[in-house]
Amino acid sequence: MAKTLKIFFLLLIPFLSNAQQITVDGYFLQDSAKLGERVGYVLKATYPQSTQIIFPDSTFDFTPLVLLEKKTFISHTQDNVTQDSTIYYLSNFSLDPSSFLTLPVYELARYDSVIHYPLEAELKLKLTLDSIPEELVFQENNVYQPLEKSFNWIIIGIILGGLLLLLGVLYLLFAGKIKEYWKERLEKRRWTQFEKKWKTQTALLAKNPAIESADEVIGLWKGYMESITKLPVKEWTSSEIGERMDNLEIFTALRSIDLIIYAGESSKSEEATAYLLEVAREKYREKQTKIKHERAVV
Repeated sequence: MAKTLKIFFLLLIPFLSNAQQITVDGYFLQDSAKLGERVGYVLKATYPQSTQIIFPDSTFDFTPLVLLEKKTFISHTQDNVTQDSTIYYLSNFSLDPSSFLTLPVYELARYDSVIHYPLEAELKLKLTLDSIPEELVFQENNVYQPLEKSFNWIIIGIILGGLLLLLGVLYLLFAGKIKEYWKERLEKRRWTQFEKKWKTQTALLAKNPAIESADEVIGLWKGYMESITKLPVKEWTSSEIGERMDNLEIFTALRSIDLIIYAGESSKSEEATAYLLEVAREKYREKQTKIKHERAVV
């Protein structure tokens, strides 16, 4: 029995020493904020270069706060020590005087993961109204105040009725075309935003093929494809996407990026991401062609 305990503690010592090398810090960029105001929360982790770390994503429950945006930065390594940092932009809609937040950092092990928490960060509620006095004091004023003359509501009613009638006629004549026009503009704006984010994320992935970067690229592509095709792409695996879209090259491209996430392989990803961007562009052009055809028919 003593020999078994000795072996157990010998195996436990390296794990404990490794865990002690990881430091996590989390804090708000300001100590107080108004209701609904955008506020930054910084999460930092310092750890050995050989350790794998994952920060929370948009699926994490940020209660009582609401996540608006997540901004990541490139890892910095010096003397085999890596430092990662992320800024979460949040809003507080709670009426409590103070809200507290602590986000976990996950250390990936071979069969399990270890969770590291920083100290709780406090965000105080900044009230914009002064306190109301218990007794209201009214200012005395006996100076005559002239009353404004009343409007001619009959004429105003006729004018408003005519405008509403005109708008109704225009709506009946051009509602379909206007709706298709705005749908086309919306898809174009969505594509521009996606393409900009895609170039940024794929550049980060090519420069630093880490798990977080690969996960961001896959999630960005699946989200856009789901929005433009109205298919549950996010719920499908890579093989299911290739099968449902009848394109095995999509599976190959997704698989090469999946290897970074699940196998830790840091292979080149430029060819795969370029092909996935071309698939998204093709779906975007198909959607625009369909919208233009519908607008011509209306």
